[in-house]
Amino acid sequence: MKRGICFFIVLIMFFSGVSSVRGEEIGGVDAKACILIEHSTGEVLYELNADEQLPIASVTKIMTMLLIMEQIDSGAMSFDDMVTVSENAMSYGGSTMFLEAGETLSVNDMLKGIAVASANDGCVAMAEHIAGSETAFVDMMNSKAAELGMVNTHFMNTNGLDADGHYSSARDVAIMSSELLKHPKITDYTSIWTDELRGGKFQLANTNRRVRFYNGANGLKTGSTNAALCCLSASAVRDNMQLIAVVLGAPTSDKRFSSAKAPLDHGFANYRINRAVEEGAEAGEANVINGVSDTVKAVTKEGRSYLENKMETDKKEKQVYIDESLTAPINEGDVIGHMDIVKGGEVIDTIDLCAANAVDKKGYFMVAGELISSMLGINFGENS
Repeated sequence: MKRGICFFIVLIMFFSGVSSVRGEEIGGVDAKACILIEHSTGEVLYELNADEQLPIASVTKIMTMLLIMEQIDSGAMSFDDMVTVSENAMSYGGSTMFLEAGETLSVNDMLKGIAVASANDGCVAMAEHIAGSETAFVDMMNSKAAELGMVNTHFMNTNGLDADGHYSSARDVAIMSSELLKHPKITDYTSIWTDELRGGKFQLANTNRRVRFYNGANGLKTGSTNAALCCLSASAVRDNMQLIAVVLGAPTSDKRFSSAKAPLDHGFANYRINRAVEEGAEAGEANVINGVSDTVKAVTKEGRSYLENKMETDKKEKQVYIDESLTAPINEGDVIGHMDIVKGGEVIDTIDLCAANAVDKKGYFMVAGELISSMLGINFGENS
């Protein structure tokens, strides 16, 4: 029997519609390129030359940290694993954690050095630990960039030291920054202001001043070289909204911080996140034919967050459609309908509705028992 629609609910929600300020001028941005995005939705709130290919200096380390966190979260590596420093890793200058050949440090300490002190030597040591060589690790970085759709990016090293063919764009940096933030433990490192290594013998101070002086700042990475000038991927969270501002090619360190602060301030002042649909929220019931239960609850397969402009009051509707009749057996999680999010008469989003629990098919004895009970009930009624 073809499934039809028999259940229709319209719930009107009063919350603001998403409005991009793409192209709008924001005062205080002094850089070659800049972009502001909201992490959970990916919405772009502001951009300036966001696709221009530029050197990004140590902001490169965001990709390095992303691959490290993927290794940890996949179980291939742990924070407690020990990393042995090679002669090659020790040879790297610039920003370092002063690694010595043959020295062993934990992944935890290496991450501190990379995230806080921007340690070039730590990046190479971790690359060799994970992939066997920096070259092999750089191949992993470029593969990950392609996977994420970072079309204006190519890496030549793990740390962002100036090199021909090493570049990215503000948009691509925002993409990899957002991907890194999907690993919640990383902000335990990127939000550190000061710390220490080697039992207090080596002091760490974060190169990102935002983590101390900006409300809600939790990362991510600074960078500066002669070619890249001053760069920053600045992340901050307030009221459950995570923003990422990327600044590339600012003329001075102060300008990169002020150029990130301006869009972040704009975003927090004008936008908010509405967790409009929770994962697993009940949306209604469907009838079940030949099941041990006559009905099954429909729940949302996924949650949805929507970015709101605080000044707008557009209405959105939830329209819930549940299949007319389902035949047992039904498995928990089977799709049994959908929820449309409608704005201005147009569907802007659709969420699957799933069975909240399994419903087994009636067995022979259960069917026979129900038949007998029904017959007895009818006879009893006729004799009354």
